Amino acid sequence: MKKDPRQLSIEDYDYDLPAERIAATPLSVRHESKLLCYQDGIISDHRYFELDSLLPTNSFLVFNETKVIPARLLFEKSTGGTIEIFCLQPDASYGEMSTALLTNQRVRMQCLVGGASKWKSGITLTKEVGPLQLRANIVQKESDHFLIEFNWTPSDYTLAMALDIIGATPLPPYIKRPVAKTDRQQYQTVYAKKEGSVAAPTAGLHFTEALLEKLQLKNIKYDFVTLHVGAGTFKPVKAETLQEHAMHSEWIDVKRSFLESWRSQLDKPLVAVGTTSLRTLESLYWLGVKLIREEHTSAPVLSQWECYQLEQEGVPLSEALTALIEWMEKRALEQFVTQTALLVAPGYSCKVINGLLTNFHQPRSTLLLLIAALVGNDWKKIYQHALEHQYRFLSYGDGSLLWRNDQ
Repeated sequence: MKKDPRQLSIEDYDYDLPAERIAATPLSVRHESKLLCYQDGIISDHRYFELDSLLPTNSFLVFNETKVIPARLLFEKSTGGTIEIFCLQPDASYGEMSTALLTNQRVRMQCLVGGASKWKSGITLTKEVGPLQLRANIVQKESDHFLIEFNWTPSDYTLAMALDIIGATPLPPYIKRPVAKTDRQQYQTVYAKKEGSVAAPTAGLHFTEALLEKLQLKNIKYDFVTLHVGAGTFKPVKAETLQEHAMHSEWIDVKRSFLESWRSQLDKPLVAVGTTSLRTLESLYWLGVKLIREEHTSAPVLSQWECYQLEQEGVPLSEALTALIEWMEKRALEQFVTQTALLVAPGYSCKVINGLLTNFHQPRSTLLLLIAALVGNDWKKIYQHALEHQYRFLSYGDGSLLWRNDQ
């Protein structure tokens, strides 16, 4: 009998991660990172530069080409002290982040605020760099974030331009060091294209142009999707069971040409580069199932538990992709843009991917639950091996190639 993920206890997905095993900086040569390979219960140790020899020649890799924005803003008060504003996502009226980034003069953002007790209501924070003056005001406080209104001059600057000048790289909270100038380039994949993430799709940080060329020489195909990573990816599961945990929602954006290319390669082993790519691909399947079930005038969204109810439909992947493609064709759309809150946890059966390239994740996190869904209880063996063999953990750390274990 399958596990009901809603009844899972997060206590069962904990492990001891010593602070010294968390990588504070990346390796100088990205593809020299260690790569643990897991297949059919067997673990072996490699380097990322060997990836072409570890994949079948007919593999199809999917990368997340989202681009990290400098979403961390530091304001110095006139009375002394610093207030840090971390931009999470735009107010709902703006839609996705990429739309808000093109806004001129004024925008409202959902933010985390460090030192909020020092920021009295009605006080405007101001920061100037060259001709740019950025101002911030609290609109209201919500349960888990603040709604902040930013306005700036010159008014012809976009929000993206303002953040690029004033913002800093939003390193994860577990990297306990000041942000360096080098992080602007290092905390970004070499193929990053679409601005909108406040955290990097870190599995992709190991790829270099040289490694991508090696894959091409072996005739290993790859393509790109977009999932804009939110700060919720670092949100620990604090509830006793998953039923009580609210999964964060993130924007996905895929081209119709990608869906058509994917449909033409269903006979190939599909490897998701990163948990964000996996969630995007699996979400697309379920969204196609929703389109088969009922008519949607706008792009359907996927809620946290919805896939577990849809599973009984038993729709083949080819049919789900065709439903997506035909829905887009009918509306002359080249891009499919929507939100997903898919929570992949033990009890979930992957419908799409065969393998996953990913880093090593935090204890008691939804990302670790995803790994457990993919490889079962062997996640403990994999993580213990990584700890014993000096692998570096989390965003700037080493990675793993995990093949699905359906047993």
